[in-house]
Amino acid sequence: MTGIIVVFPKADTGKKIKSILVRSGFQVTGICTNGAQAIQEANELQYGVMICSYRLPDMIYRELKEYLPAGFQMVAITSKEDWAENGDPDVVSLSQPLRVHELVSTVEMVSYSVERAKRRRRQQPRKRSDEEQALIDRAKGILMSRNNMTEEEAHRYLQKTSMDNGTSFTETAQMILSMMDM
Repeated sequence: MTGIIVVFPKADTGKKIKSILVRSGFQVTGICTNGAQAIQEANELQYGVMICSYRLPDMIYRELKEYLPAGFQMVAITSKEDWAENGDPDVVSLSQPLRVHELVSTVEMVSYSVERAKRRRRQQPRKRSDEEQALIDRAKGILMSRNNMTEEEAHRYLQKTSMDNGTSFTETAQMILSMMDM
């Protein structure tokens, strides 16, 4: 579930919004009263939705957006006039006075977008460092020379062993090297 951070200068306003969201089934992980607190909370989560007012005691929403981790989406609650003057196309805006159904449906839509982006990032293969790749290549080389395997067979062996043991590919290569170098 996507974590939500609520940021308003008045803690009471943040608590009211949290209450609405929690009753609607969302997980609010924090209520902050300034941008610095919000950035700290966001860095701990890495993914989520930030709901904030246009102006905070230490910054405006646009400055806050610059410091958020890439996995965060922002919903700014502001007057139509402020948004018309300084709106940001990458930020979802809700105008005041705030309507509960608009807040809930907007947070639902933005949360879905964050979850989808999170899944896409997870599905991308992790890039191995040069050291990790060298370790894997050495393990394959040992398997190929000592067990008369082709490179493809050595790769499959490492892959299967990794899956069977619940270890990463690199950890499995390290285990093979430590066993074979005895």
